[in-house]
Amino acid sequence: MEPVRLSKRLAELGLCSRREADSYIEQGWVKVDGEVAVLGQKVVPGQRIDLDPRAREKQSQRVTILINKPMGYVSAQAEKDYQPAVVLVTRENHWKGDKSGIRFSPEHLKGLAPAGRLDIDSVGLLILTQDGRVAKHIIGETSEVEKEYLVRVEGRLSDEGLKRLNHGLSLDGDKLKPAKVSWQNEDQLRFVLQEGKKRQIRRMCELVGLRVVGLKRIRIGRLKLSDLPTGQWRYLGADERI
Repeated sequence: MEPVRLSKRLAELGLCSRREADSYIEQGWVKVDGEVAVLGQKVVPGQRIDLDPRAREKQSQRVTILINKPMGYVSAQAEKDYQPAVVLVTRENHWKGDKSGIRFSPEHLKGLAPAGRLDIDSVGLLILTQDGRVAKHIIGETSEVEKEYLVRVEGRLSDEGLKRLNHGLSLDGDKLKPAKVSWQNEDQLRFVLQEGKKRQIRRMCELVGLRVVGLKRIRIGRLKLSDLPTGQWRYLGADERI
């Protein structure tokens, strides 16, 4: 097999993100076959890769945050007059029902980035993380993590249209992965997706003659929005899995 960059191999093994890998290599925290690695080094399958305990300790200190994003906030960088959801991560907005046992620290805001987007006019569960492994697990190219939404719609949906929502639509010239779409009640659909193209659900609905008037994400993998109040946040506990 062709050699690949060590940073890519570390990411493939789920040990860290590529960016983190480069940082660890620079600090001398990665060894290949017992030798300290260098930036840009390439490896082949079968070579032994060791990560220094200091790198694992640094990773264990990284936090992941679940927030119930209100309407009017963007997922990442500020846009126009709209603030990013991370501004809601304050001591005052920390949910009192948080069972993680983690105490808030301003250090937890450094490098905190969204693992997936939630549009400005959508609400519900948004995950922010300092850990590249978490982000890769949720939004990496090979991710199979489900995202579940409740979607209020206007318009008429035929049986054929519902079938197409489940499998048979394309966006941006690409066929969409099969989805799970069903009626939740007379004006609300339940969507379960394994991908997240820009404004995907709204565009899917337009293709079958529906207009989305409300969208709420209620689950990412095993993590549910549950009782987390709007505008508040909590930490991902050590015993929780996505």
